[in-house]
Amino acid sequence: MQPATQLTGQTRFHGHIVDVVAGEIFPGLIEICDGNIASIQRTPTAPPQWIMPGLIDAHIHIESTMLPPSEFSRLATVHGTVATISDPHEIANVLGMEGIRYMIEDGQRGAVKFYFGAPSCVPATCFESAGATMDAGQIGQLLQSSDIHYLSEMMNFPGVIHGDAEVMKKIALAAASQKPVDGHAPGLRGKDVATYIAAGITTDHECTTLAEAREKMALGMHILIREGSAAKNFNDLAPLIQENYARCMLCSDDLHPDDLVKGHINLLVKRALALGFEPMHVLRCASLHPVRHYHLDVGLLQAGDPADFIIVDNLDDFNVLSTCINGTIVAAGGASLLPCQPATTINHFLACARTAADFRIPAAGSQIEVMVAMDGQVFTRREVVEATVEQGEVVADIPRDLLKIAVINRYQSDAKPAVAIIRGFGLRRGAIASTVAHDSHHIIATGTSDAAICKAVNMLVREKGGICAVDDDSSMQLPLPIAGLMSDRDGYQVARRYAGLNRFVHDLGCPLSAPFMTLSFMALLVIPALKLSDKGLFDSEHFAFTPLWRC
Repeated sequence: MQPATQLTGQTRFHGHIVDVVAGEIFPGLIEICDGNIASIQRTPTAPPQWIMPGLIDAHIHIESTMLPPSEFSRLATVHGTVATISDPHEIANVLGMEGIRYMIEDGQRGAVKFYFGAPSCVPATCFESAGATMDAGQIGQLLQSSDIHYLSEMMNFPGVIHGDAEVMKKIALAAASQKPVDGHAPGLRGKDVATYIAAGITTDHECTTLAEAREKMALGMHILIREGSAAKNFNDLAPLIQENYARCMLCSDDLHPDDLVKGHINLLVKRALALGFEPMHVLRCASLHPVRHYHLDVGLLQAGDPADFIIVDNLDDFNVLSTCINGTIVAAGGASLLPCQPATTINHFLACARTAADFRIPAAGSQIEVMVAMDGQVFTRREVVEATVEQGEVVADIPRDLLKIAVINRYQSDAKPAVAIIRGFGLRRGAIASTVAHDSHHIIATGTSDAAICKAVNMLVREKGGICAVDDDSSMQLPLPIAGLMSDRDGYQVARRYAGLNRFVHDLGCPLSAPFMTLSFMALLVIPALKLSDKGLFDSEHFAFTPLWRC
């Protein structure tokens, strides 16, 4: 692989200049000196290429790509990404301040400009066991750092609405630091959302309907249109770009490695352009708006700016020809020019091996609560069904797609697994398991028998983190030695391995497009309706534990 090319002296780029600040496109010549834009000159004509500011993901958990920041850079820059608004919430729930420091330091080894936030909810709720706790005092320390640029998504919207003292102190610390506060308010409407926004929360990436997004926009929020590996809201929310583009940004939130190889924010830009939206509006959502909202030191193709830009073939196909960050060409011709750098590993994992008997559900009634997973969504539905009981125990009912799901505390060696019933994964045999399980990242597994679940769980215990799938006589896994969330391998190899695991799971009968991504959200208690924590079944709508048995 060729090394990244540093542009020394004065280097010129000639093409159609897309000026998102002035809102015009013109033929021009850009001169670069010492990593900055020295000048931009208008010319009578230009070659058939368009030069514009680089693309920015306005909200992403880098950990979701299963790559450390430095390796994420290699893959993302190929697609024109020059910066991200990165919430290190995932690794913070595993390792606290040590995890945040790891992300910042590793990010400095990459080309992408990573703008990390201070995680506002560690743990996300008091209804689960986290690997770390971060109080307002620690958040205040982080917000004083020049490496921290905002208060990350405030998932505890009940705490905001009811004026919880610790929650409000964190928001006040962000305000005192003059740093924005990101939101997370799925489905919140009416008086409650008005109270939430009035507290000083400026964005939301959880909207799933136009009505919800319009209401939040009318109250002053910026809406981040999300399209990730699990939550796919672009089709529903894209009309916002026509209606009120000035309050829109684009984000992925959670993006698995196989999807990152295919594209990033460039794909959302391409889709928006294909819908006939005004190119300047779309490109401002992908560059200008996050730069201004989060006060980023990212170039916008103005004289004196850092030379952060991309070159594309045209505004229809929008193929990224090259990416430049701080005057360095980091990707060209669809390939990364950045070297793969070995990453150090850190972890927090104490779980021990299990037996099949640990996943028993003794019969205690006839009707049982069921979590229902849905493709392309992080929400679940809830159902009540007749339990299938054999010899006094609940068993999986494969014809009815009723499987067992378990969450096992990774931070204790002897904690009893929480076990429930789930529908939607469609496995006909075997089991899958993962230590990517939002937000505390315990081991989560679902399968067709106690023995299969146990086999999958114990594979991850041996590796101290990862994802895996098992059948009676075969198995496949991807170890994730960095906090049980990220790999230390080459990103393209990780993507291929992950894609292979998805195929393996589909062969087991699962119809979900991203089974591991969907599985990871089955423990996210702040998203309705029914989820499973390491402490039991949780009703996210009433924010309380709920019995497994209805009667």
